[in-house]
Amino acid sequence: MMLQMPQKVGIRLLYWLPNAGTTINNQLLTEISQCAEIINGVKEGRWKTTLSLYKPILKEKSDASELPQEYLGILLHEQPNKYYMVIRGQRLIMEAESSMQTIMEKMQSHQLRVGFKFEGFQYQLGEFRLRVGKVVPFGSESLRGIVMEMEYLPISSVEISQLIMSELFDIWKEALEKRSLPGHFVRVEPKFSEYGLSDQYTSQHTAVQYADSLAHMVPVDSSSKTMRN
Repeated sequence: MMLQMPQKVGIRLLYWLPNAGTTINNQLLTEISQCAEIINGVKEGRWKTTLSLYKPILKEKSDASELPQEYLGILLHEQPNKYYMVIRGQRLIMEAESSMQTIMEKMQSHQLRVGFKFEGFQYQLGEFRLRVGKVVPFGSESLRGIVMEMEYLPISSVEISQLIMSELFDIWKEALEKRSLPGHFVRVEPKFSEYGLSDQYTSQHTAVQYADSLAHMVPVDSSSKTMRN
C-alpha cells in the first residue's frame, strides 16, 4: 500500500552519513528500519518521493543568460497532486499542479540530467511519524543513500516542532548506537528564510529540504548521464 498523505506539518529530513571506509547497503537499511520498530513504531505502509535534476537545452550561447542553469523537480509523497520546482542558485521555490512536470517536458527547454527515488516504509509513534527509506537512481536499484523523515503532527511552527522532534531524535539515536552501525544520521538544515518561507510549515519546506539533501548524499558531476524513470 502506497500512502498518500494530506499536507502535514513539522517535517525534518535527515540523511545517513557513513563512517569513512564503509558503504551503504541493503543490510544496513534493514537494520536502521528495524530500529523504528524497536522504539515501538507501528508500520503503516509505503511512501515515495522523487527528485529530478533538469539542465537547460541551450540552442544559442545567448540563451545562457536567460535561462536558469538547472532546476530540481520534486514530487512529494505528502502532496501527490503538486509539483515543486527549486532553483537552488537563486533560492527560488515554486509550487504548481502535478501536470506542470508534463508541461515542462513538452516545452523542451530542459532535459533530465539525473533523477532519484526516495522510498521506504512509514511508522507511527504516537503523535510522531517516522519514514525510513532508500535513495536510488531512476532505472536502478543501486543504493545511493538512506534518508529518514521525522514528523510531529500537532504543531505547524518550524521552530517549535523542531525542538520537540529533537527529543525523539535522541531516542532514535540511542537505538541506533546500541547496534553499533557504521555511521549516523545528519539533519538537513537549509535556511528557509532565504527561500522566502515563513515559520509556518508547508510542503514547500519539505521540498527545500530534499533539494538541499541532494548535494550531501548524491553529488552530481558533469559526467552524469540522463536517466529515466
